[in-house]
Amino acid sequence: MMIEEGKPAPDFELKSDEGTLVRLSELRGRPVVLYFYPRDDTPGCTAQACGIRDAWVDFERTGAHVVGVSPDDESSHLEFKEKYGLPFTLLADPDHATAEQYGVWVKKNYAGNTYMGVERSTFVIDAAGNVAKVMRRVKPDTHAKEVLAALQS
Repeated sequence: MMIEEGKPAPDFELKSDEGTLVRLSELRGRPVVLYFYPRDDTPGCTAQACGIRDAWVDFERTGAHVVGVSPDDESSHLEFKEKYGLPFTLLADPDHATAEQYGVWVKKNYAGNTYMGVERSTFVIDAAGNVAKVMRRVKPDTHAKEVLAALQS
């Protein structure tokens, strides 16, 4: 599935790091930064999450909900969130159904091996629930700055 800018964001319901169910459609009324990342507590994913944390005041000014999604379970998310003081919600997608729905569960290659995994991607969703910006293969080190620019445009 290809997610297009200007089209409604596909709805989903996933468990949060706190064990509550979060439905995307219930976040309407404010912009949403929906970012998919491969795995908790790995170098790139940590840099990406900490970049958002370090720019949190700027994210708060935009009024956006920030939600990270990976295949890790809720307990892994809670540990990751607490370890790095992450001020936003992490959602568990262990069967990668939401990643597939957003077209970010892809074939990857590493050290000569091919496997399926999450393509680091971000979707900025407007307050009405439409996709405002699609960002594929984002770089962890510049992610927060690029997302803030998208939110402010």
